Amino acid sequence: MLHKIIIFVSLSNIFFSFLPFRRFFSLYLHHNYYLYMIMKRLIIFIAFVFSAILFVQAKIVLPQMFQSGMVLQRGKPVPVWGKADAGEKIIIRINKYQVAVVADAKGNFRADLPAMKAGGPYTMMVGDIALTNVYVGDVWLCSGQSNIDVTIERVYPQYPQEIDAFSNEKVRLFRVQNETDTHGVKDDIRPTSINWKPLTKENAWLFSAVGSFLGKRMYEQTGVPQGIIVNSWGGTPIEAWISKDSLMRDYPMQVKKLEIYQNDNYVRAQMQANNAASHQWDELLKASDPGYADFSCDDTQWQQINQKNWMWRGIGSVWLRQHIHIDKEHAGKPARLLLGTLFDQDITYLNGKEIGHTYYQYPPRRYDIPEGLLREGDNVIAVRFINKFGAAHFIPEKPYMIAFGDDRFSQNPMPKDVIPLSENWKFHLGAEMPSCPSSDVSLQNLPTTLYNAVLYPLAPYAISGVVWYQGESNTGNPAPYADYLKKLMGCWRDTWKDPKMPFVIVQLANYDGRQQTGFPRPITPQTEPVNSGWAQLREAQRIAAKEDPYAELAVINDLGETVDIHPLRKKEVSERIGLCFDRLVYNKKVKLSPEVVDVKLTGNNIQLILDQPIQEGDLYSFEVADQRQVFHNLPIAAIGKGNVITLLNPAIVPTAVRYAWKDNPLKANVRSLSGLPMSSFELKITK
Repeated sequence: MLHKIIIFVSLSNIFFSFLPFRRFFSLYLHHNYYLYMIMKRLIIFIAFVFSAILFVQAKIVLPQMFQSGMVLQRGKPVPVWGKADAGEKIIIRINKYQVAVVADAKGNFRADLPAMKAGGPYTMMVGDIALTNVYVGDVWLCSGQSNIDVTIERVYPQYPQEIDAFSNEKVRLFRVQNETDTHGVKDDIRPTSINWKPLTKENAWLFSAVGSFLGKRMYEQTGVPQGIIVNSWGGTPIEAWISKDSLMRDYPMQVKKLEIYQNDNYVRAQMQANNAASHQWDELLKASDPGYADFSCDDTQWQQINQKNWMWRGIGSVWLRQHIHIDKEHAGKPARLLLGTLFDQDITYLNGKEIGHTYYQYPPRRYDIPEGLLREGDNVIAVRFINKFGAAHFIPEKPYMIAFGDDRFSQNPMPKDVIPLSENWKFHLGAEMPSCPSSDVSLQNLPTTLYNAVLYPLAPYAISGVVWYQGESNTGNPAPYADYLKKLMGCWRDTWKDPKMPFVIVQLANYDGRQQTGFPRPITPQTEPVNSGWAQLREAQRIAAKEDPYAELAVINDLGETVDIHPLRKKEVSERIGLCFDRLVYNKKVKLSPEVVDVKLTGNNIQLILDQPIQEGDLYSFEVADQRQVFHNLPIAAIGKGNVITLLNPAIVPTAVRYAWKDNPLKANVRSLSGLPMSSFELKITK
């Protein structure tokens, strides 16, 4: 770099010497020496600034992943890459290790540090760039859709004491910023605000709960630094995370679909049109809705409804009000309103003052009531539902109350001092509206767009394993999912050039998918055999994991919630992920969920042979198929003993058996001796 500095400094003199009009200046300025010197210095200054710009541009540029505070993977070569001037020699140093590399003709460089033991903190030098507070340990990539996205803030009421105590410098969090690309792979990701931050309550508050608990768990198990990279996007299908080359042969129409959106002018115009239409719809609604938030509003003649079975299928807005009596003891105190979960948007008021709003259906409504707002005697909660599609409704199984005291932020256990809300509300129409026009250009849901923009640029950053927690968005068409999942694991391994990259596939939790479709309330549990899309997708996940020697399945069909697609027990999910990595990465002899290894038919009795003993007793949620492949409930409970499940005397000659084949298999109760649930499955029976 020194020779470049010398050249740049001399540039000013060369520039001045070769001015075509220097002779003219010499004659003109002959009698004004001071003006001559001012002009010369001005030209030297301009040349110096120009040289400085070139010098800055010549500096080494590292990918966003390489920042102070990062965690490098132990026990395997660690690639370090970036950009510099063509032919530039870059020396990389960390601890006692040093490697050198020369940038190629395009300015790209890559060098591999040798495998290192866990340790740190170190300072890592890449040329003249100093990256401080660097650790060597284990790095995990967590990807998928919204159940990876669910934050510590969302699950805080489940684990308040543990989250309050988060403090570990050796667990580092990195969040990949969402981005898409329809044209091809990117070189790097966008800058992000959570960039190798240590695990604290503040840093983790808007970070993945699964990722946070996984990092904490793995550090406690191994004692070595942990790096958690979260790269997910809510609602995205698996196709968005797979490379174009992987989809091209078997799914050419998926790739063709992407090409429609490669016209940037079209995409921009559609997005602008959608934004304009949405804004106009909102303004028209605002002008049309008279508003009923004020405490003094007369609601005596309003219709009364019960939140358990109320639904409004119109488009526009409706108002619901509830009067609640506050005694002298609670008046004026700060509190928290727990308003369950609502479909779809709400703006909520207390005594005419807005205390919270949520713009989509999934987040729990937890609205803080400031000190002094609750008055002694009559108080009014007013909820303005805004509905653009589907049917406005409550999720009645969630908590509805006003909580007081220091424990009001907890729901596990519930706060001690609460005033429950009534199930009855007063109802009034706000404003009816036409449907809001829209042309979907959600690029994140298109094939390959996320692989291009946020997956490919991460490679070849050295990692220990991948968590894949996704599938809800593919339950409408589960048939190709097993193949998609195999392609995803294959193309990611190709991208990292690591054919044995470990994957933990988190199976879909139990959930009644009818909750989000405007199904009439109350929703009765499924009891008869049904061709469940959720069960089919779980089966695809099970098969893909079973057929891959470097993948394991984390079964969580007992950790879901009937009414919530985002169950809150994320610590337990991360524990099961960790058990899978214990086996996959650390070769520990741990037992995971029970698996059927053989099916035997004795007369009409079916015996399922498992890979381990299970909790003994009566077992439920089994179905058998007849000769026409029609499934029937088993007439009596199956019996579990040792490592055998016996299905006694089906009334038909069975051709297949399946277990927990429901969206929400509440009765499924096959568990290992340690309490892990068995996966749902469908197996053919051969004589």
